[in-house]
Amino acid sequence: MKLSVRLAGLTALAALLATACAPQTSSNSSSDKDEQTGTLRVWLFQEVGNAPKEKVVDSVVADFEKAHKGTKVDVEYIPIDTRAQRVKAAFNDPDSAPDVMEYGNTDTAGYVKDGGLLDVTGEFGDWSEAKDTDPTAQQSVTVDGKIYGAPFYVGVRALYYRTDVFEELGLEPPKTMAELATTARKIRAAKPGLYGLVVGGAYTYGAMPFVWANGGELANGKGGSYASGIDGPEAQKGIKAYTSLFGDDNCPAAKCAGMGGNDTISAFAAGKAGMAIGGDFSHTAVEAGKVKGKYAVVPLPGVKPGSIAPAFAGGNNIGVLKSTSHRTLAVDLMEQLASKKTQSALFDAMGFLPTFTDVRQQVAAKEPFVKPFVRTLSAGTKFVPASPAWAQIDSSLVLPTMFQEVISGKKDVPEASEDAAKKMNAAFGSAG
Repeated sequence: MKLSVRLAGLTALAALLATACAPQTSSNSSSDKDEQTGTLRVWLFQEVGNAPKEKVVDSVVADFEKAHKGTKVDVEYIPIDTRAQRVKAAFNDPDSAPDVMEYGNTDTAGYVKDGGLLDVTGEFGDWSEAKDTDPTAQQSVTVDGKIYGAPFYVGVRALYYRTDVFEELGLEPPKTMAELATTARKIRAAKPGLYGLVVGGAYTYGAMPFVWANGGELANGKGGSYASGIDGPEAQKGIKAYTSLFGDDNCPAAKCAGMGGNDTISAFAAGKAGMAIGGDFSHTAVEAGKVKGKYAVVPLPGVKPGSIAPAFAGGNNIGVLKSTSHRTLAVDLMEQLASKKTQSALFDAMGFLPTFTDVRQQVAAKEPFVKPFVRTLSAGTKFVPASPAWAQIDSSLVLPTMFQEVISGKKDVPEASEDAAKKMNAAFGSAG
């Protein structure tokens, strides 16, 4: 999802939810029915300013109902903040569950372990449009080599900077991470009322590009068997690079250590920073702020000149619930909601970046602000471990705690990263 905070407590609920699912049949569905008519229930997320999204979905639904006589689609928009309770209830009570559901892309592994999502590997492979899916987006619907949905949209971060400040100080957009730090300190020195590069100790997905660019990894492994990599030498180098930005010469720890991603974008939009790491989804907020017309965006630079730091590929997916009694219809509707036509329309309506590489190039040609984000995606992105343990790691604030311990001076990088690795490994171990 766009938000870095995921469903809390899913891992703890896994055993309870798994027992609520009926035994699998050969069709991989909890239901032995595949009805060709009737009502399909759909849950989608309620966005801020949701009307344009509803208009696009209404068009998809109308076409679907026209193509499938005797079928009705009932769409409900559910609040993102309370989705955990709704999903838990759906997994426990198939009669109240939707057939098709939107969900955050880091929730895939947890939902699969909970027995809630339908394996659509065969259908996805037969879907003609699937071949153009971005590899990282496809990874976000894949667990143990099987596919449990279709990517819906992707979100990625890049470097926002103040064009007026850069022009006044004679600065150029940084081409390396070292230049990024130097440029940030030049801005702070010349304009003490501004953060150079506003950073946040609780901004996990703003920090991770520093780890990845230096060759570090969150974790290593696959197939549900992971071991933390956050205490590796390359990861530690990236942690040092990020935490070194917290200080009076850039972003004072007393003010910045507790900041999350939304806080950093709010500061930039309010004209309080020379640079910020923000997403394509931050564009609307920045446009509504004091810096409108006085900023630009470039990819976040990597370690080597001309390189782009790997970014986290966030976003949402569309999946079919295992309990559906309309498997064929539900999968068809999933594909229509996640199709190239729909994703293109959702970009126009909501600014959601498409998960298809060809459609992304088309929208970038239409809207210049998208280009640095598309370049970032094309350079290669990263994703979280495909383990149900990630929900626990994320909600337990393991990584923000690590960064904040270093920033505060409570622990050095080796000690803080080793402690974080122990917590991550405990979570991976408990997830099975």
